Amino acid sequence: MKAAVVTQAGQVPVYAEFDAPVAEAGHVLIDVEASALSHVTRAKASGSHYSSTGRFPFVAGVDGVGRREDGTRVYFFGPKEPSGGLAQRALVPQARCLAIPETLDPVKAAAMAIPGMSSWAALTERAKFVSGETVLINGATGASGRLAVQIAKHLGAACVIATGRHQQTLDALKVLGADHVVSLAQDEAALQRAFEPYFRAGVDVVLDYLWGPGAQTLLTCAARSLPDGYPMRFVQIGSIGGATLELPGAVLRASAISLMGSGIGSVPLERLMHAVSEVLHAAVPAGLEIATLAVPLEELALHWLNDAGRARTVFTMQS
Repeated sequence: MKAAVVTQAGQVPVYAEFDAPVAEAGHVLIDVEASALSHVTRAKASGSHYSSTGRFPFVAGVDGVGRREDGTRVYFFGPKEPSGGLAQRALVPQARCLAIPETLDPVKAAAMAIPGMSSWAALTERAKFVSGETVLINGATGASGRLAVQIAKHLGAACVIATGRHQQTLDALKVLGADHVVSLAQDEAALQRAFEPYFRAGVDVVLDYLWGPGAQTLLTCAARSLPDGYPMRFVQIGSIGGATLELPGAVLRASAISLMGSGIGSVPLERLMHAVSEVLHAAVPAGLEIATLAVPLEELALHWLNDAGRARTVFTMQS
């Protein structure tokens, strides 16, 4: 079969022949239709991800969409190595295969699964979000953040506040459900002034995709502006703004802010899979949108290192 084959650490996978996986007890053979190019997929292929085994060769790709041998369309996660999602066929543990609606386009499903799960799990599993609450999404202009705006609204947020640096994308978020937007492209004092009225009115949940200095500014402003004893839950999801921040202890002493993270480790894998299922079953009725760039796997070399902008690259399998 054709696959994206990783032959050694630090090398871009190559489009090549690879032995097709064979049936195994407790596992499912899947004819893959589409698999997204994610940060985790790139990291595992480079050998830099914490879950990398150091065994070569293997097929890249941590998840995807395809059909079981009985014709059922499924989303799958975590194929058994050396199998991977970027191949014509994958071998996946039974528990990591989820039936998905036939009405959902497989490219859209592959693109949406992990970024959609990030906010769905953060809201439902970690923040214990309640319909009618106010949600602030810090770093909402990426694929995950744009989905988070839509998902928060779908789950019943009364008010969604979105932040980001790209003004045109921020403005577009209003069409997707954001009630207010805050530009991060301003100095700290101006940013504090922009945040203050929202925190004074009460923000229940923050979904943070940034961390770093931007999150520090947000937290210090929240501690100063939230009503006394207001129980804001701050859920850390991504850290594209920086791996660390310096947070004065007074921020936590002077507020009822709860800090927590959401991801593999803080949420059991079966609950993350449940969140993916919920996202993909909601996608069509809720009208969830995600920008995609669909390309055939044979064009792997052209797209592996290229940034698709605000679209999510999805490889489709060719027979």
